[in-house]
Amino acid sequence: MSTTIDSTAKTSAEMVRSAATTALRVASRNYLLYDTGDVAGVDEVFVADLIDHNPVAGAASGIAGMRYLIAEVRDGFTDTEHRILFQQELAEGWVVNHWNMTATHTGEAFGLAASGKPVSMNGTDIVRVVDGKITEIYHVEELLQFTLQVRA
Repeated sequence: MSTTIDSTAKTSAEMVRSAATTALRVASRNYLLYDTGDVAGVDEVFVADLIDHNPVAGAASGIAGMRYLIAEVRDGFTDTEHRILFQQELAEGWVVNHWNMTATHTGEAFGLAASGKPVSMNGTDIVRVVDGKITEIYHVEELLQFTLQVRA
């Protein structure tokens, strides 16, 4: 099972550098935290009382949940790269992102032992950026696709 990646899609780092607005830049920086494993950067991207409308099972909601997710990706994967397949800024600071993450599963992550396998997973996030930080997030990841890749 594989996902075709749009090679013209920009990486999270490219999106941060080229974003036309603060909301687009902050929304893209979220993915850069995962790509670099920068757990400390969470405080620069998210407000302390972040509302996570879809917390991952086993993770705390809010900013603590974001720290957990970034640490799991940092500890469980190498060569992590997010590419933004679609990004659109909406009214009132809302930004929609459709993304693809590629990586190699080299460590334990989300309760799954390292498989050494390459993974590719898509997701869609809707975030609200206010005063330069993400205040709310809705996120959906293709977790079944991910699980099938590491267990196959």
